[in-house]
Amino acid sequence: MSVAHDHAFGPYTIYDLDALPDEGKGYELADGWLIPLSPSQRHDMAADILRDRFRSAARAADAKVYVQAPMDISTPAGVRKPDVGLIDRDAARTAHEANTRTFYGRDLLLVAEVVSRRSGSEHVDRVDKLYDYANAGIPQYWIIDLEPHPRIEVHTLVDGEYGSPTTVHAGDVLSVDSPFPIGIDPAELLDVDSAW
Repeated sequence: MSVAHDHAFGPYTIYDLDALPDEGKGYELADGWLIPLSPSQRHDMAADILRDRFRSAARAADAKVYVQAPMDISTPAGVRKPDVGLIDRDAARTAHEANTRTFYGRDLLLVAEVVSRRSGSEHVDRVDKLYDYANAGIPQYWIIDLEPHPRIEVHTLVDGEYGSPTTVHAGDVLSVDSPFPIGIDPAELLDVDSAW
């Protein structure tokens, strides 16, 4: 079934997702339904800064990863589009050479979502994706909340599910060793000067 510009009723497939017109608005596909994404200038800047921090830390650690923002990944629910993802470099190379449409969850080392408050995607980021990303086998899921003050929640996969998150607020430094060492103060994600 082809999706018209007015988005007729679903359920939808990945082919319908690909057939959507490029109007500058992204969608995810979950359980046969198209979920509109709600980015904003603030959201996009924070995601860009996080991507740059990941790339710098990966280079410093000589980590064999590919940093992508945004990206499409296949989950049991459908196609998710995290704001930033870290992929094993060999898996990224294989996907590139095969010209695949999406990355597989098992190839991801970490995904991050920047929450858009008071949007339809806020619930999806905080609840639905906890299950989707855990079921896809992604070792870490970071939820970045910019309001009222920046904070990062790190959810780590243990026995197939994410346990209680480690939460770090602006003014403190989140330090992780996996998939490579990185330290970041959540306040940096709103630092316009660091985006240049």
